[in-house]
Amino acid sequence: MNRITIADDLSFSRIVYGMWRLGDDEDTSPARVQAKIEACLDQGITTMDQADIYGGYRAEEIMGAALKQAPALRDRIEVVTKCDIVIDAGRHAGAPVKYYDTSRAHIEASVDASLRLMGLDKIDMLLIHRPDPLMDHHETGRTLDDLVASGKVRAVGVSNFRPWDWALLQSAMDTTLATNQIELSLAALDPFTNGDLAHLQQHGIPVMAWSPLGGGRLMDSAGGPLLHDLMTQMAEDQGVDNAAIAVAWLLAHPAHILPVMGTNTLSRIATLSDALKVDMSRQAWYQLYTAARGHEVP
Repeated sequence: MNRITIADDLSFSRIVYGMWRLGDDEDTSPARVQAKIEACLDQGITTMDQADIYGGYRAEEIMGAALKQAPALRDRIEVVTKCDIVIDAGRHAGAPVKYYDTSRAHIEASVDASLRLMGLDKIDMLLIHRPDPLMDHHETGRTLDDLVASGKVRAVGVSNFRPWDWALLQSAMDTTLATNQIELSLAALDPFTNGDLAHLQQHGIPVMAWSPLGGGRLMDSAGGPLLHDLMTQMAEDQGVDNAAIAVAWLLAHPAHILPVMGTNTLSRIATLSDALKVDMSRQAWYQLYTAARGHEVP
């Protein structure tokens, strides 16, 4: 599988395995999680995407239990995690309202908790999960710089930031922000026209795409019957499923998009790399884009 350079001495697999549903599985045993990671590794998928908040602050601990029992797996994967969202759950039980916290104290405490729960000596990539209206960009920027300098974090980036949020934070940092993880799919087209993708592409920043299957809507007619029928026909023609077509559509873009795929089903994990088999011509790309938009381009 192709790899994308993220920062100095750090690259990610072109397809990323997302662990936001890890705690939703009926079986969260170390053996089950190990099987998921190994199914990814069998295809060259080495990058695992986490967040402190996933599973009500449980997903990192579930992953950590698996790595504790199979420590050799740690050296074969890259771990991404996120922080700054606070909800009434887990270690933040009692929070009166959902909010964002990009203060030094919160970020450092979150990183320390993530390292402890996953049993890591360093995090490969830390992302600020959501733009914080109360962010002091000087404090947040210095904190991220210091985490990289300390060795606790190898690289830093953001998630769900608009170009101006990115520019504000980056202006107060020495470390280059390495990625922005945004919602991007045939069911979430705005970044292709609102400047989000163009900004990242202009600056040569790899893009991580969350919910590349539109929360499952692209797997059935909920994403639109015309789009579904077209995807189904393309999938049949190329001997893959609709998910592979949706992911191949993202991979065909020159912005170096890394789709973050989340599923707990081992058989589906085993086919995540099928997207690499798809021949996505420019015409086919626009056929899907037109069907997703519901009308042809101007």
